[in-house]
Amino acid sequence: MTAILHTGDAERGTLWQAIVARELPDIDFRCWPDVGDPEDIRYLIAWTLDRDLVEKLPNLEILFSIGAGVDQLDLSILPPHVRVVRMIESGITNTMAEYVAMAALTLHRDLPTYIARQRQGVWEPEDVLLCSERTVGVMGLGELGRASIAKLAPLGFRLLGWSRSRTDISGAACFAGPYEFDAFLAQCDILVCLLPLTDDTRGILCRDFFERMPRGSSLINVARGGHLVQEDLIEALDSGQLRYAMLDVAIPEPLPAGHAFYDHPGIFLTPHVAGVTRKETAVFSLIANLQREAEGTSLVGEIDRARGY
Repeated sequence: MTAILHTGDAERGTLWQAIVARELPDIDFRCWPDVGDPEDIRYLIAWTLDRDLVEKLPNLEILFSIGAGVDQLDLSILPPHVRVVRMIESGITNTMAEYVAMAALTLHRDLPTYIARQRQGVWEPEDVLLCSERTVGVMGLGELGRASIAKLAPLGFRLLGWSRSRTDISGAACFAGPYEFDAFLAQCDILVCLLPLTDDTRGILCRDFFERMPRGSSLINVARGGHLVQEDLIEALDSGQLRYAMLDVAIPEPLPAGHAFYDHPGIFLTPHVAGVTRKETAVFSLIANLQREAEGTSLVGEIDRARGY
C-alpha cells in the first residue's frame, strides 16, 4: 500500500489521518513517529525537514509543505527527483486577504498614531483621506497577492501590482520586471510585500528600496522576515521616509525580548498570523492533490525547485 507520512502538529495529524482514511482508503496515512516500513512512504507532509528522516525514505516522491511557502524547507536535503508542493487552500488565502485589508485600513486611517496619542492622553486628529486618495501596491501576484487585491478593491483604494512576469488583474494597474519596478514603487503610499523568499528577494526591503517610495509611505510585510533589512527599516521610520510599518514576520521568530521593533512607535507587530493553514480545510486540498497524482494530472501548488517557488 502507498503510504504518506505526516510530521508536525499531532492534533492536525490525527484529524487528517481520519479524513484521509475515509476519503482515500487506498492511502496509508501515518503520523510521525509511527513511520512503519519506510520503503512504503512515497509522500511526506512537513513544515521543516529532518535530514535523518529524509535519508530513511528511499522511495519518497513528493513533499507537501504545510505552508503557502517553501523557503522554510531546506530543499538541499531532498534528492533532486523529489517534487515539492506548497499549500494552496482557502484558509490561508482568506485569512491572508483579510489581514492585508485590515492592515491597509489600519495604516490608511493612522491607527498607530491614535493609539500612541491615547496612551499619552492626547486628543488630536489627523487629516482624513478617502481610500480613493491612497494607493496600495501589492508586490507578488500569486494566489495570495491576487486574493489580497480582490479584498482591497471594494474599499476603493487605487491598486497597483508588481511581479517578475506579466500578470493582468482586474481593478489593478500591474507592473512587471525590473524595468517597471521604480515606476511601481514611486506610486505606493502603502506597500504590501507578498513575494516568495528567494536568493533574489532576500533583503529586498532595504534602504534603497524605501528611498524609491514616496516620502511618508508605509510598509506591510506579510511574506517572510528575510525580505526585510531591519536596521534600514528603523532608519527609514526615524527619518520620516516611512510613516508606519506593519510586520507579521520577522527574523528570528519570535523576536527576542528587548528588540527595537517592540517599542518603536511606527511599528505594529503580529506573530506570524496573517495567513493561517486551517487544518479543517487544508486536508481537502491535500486530498485533491493526491487524487490528481493518482490520475497523472498536474498538482496544484507544485513549485519549480530551480526557482524556489
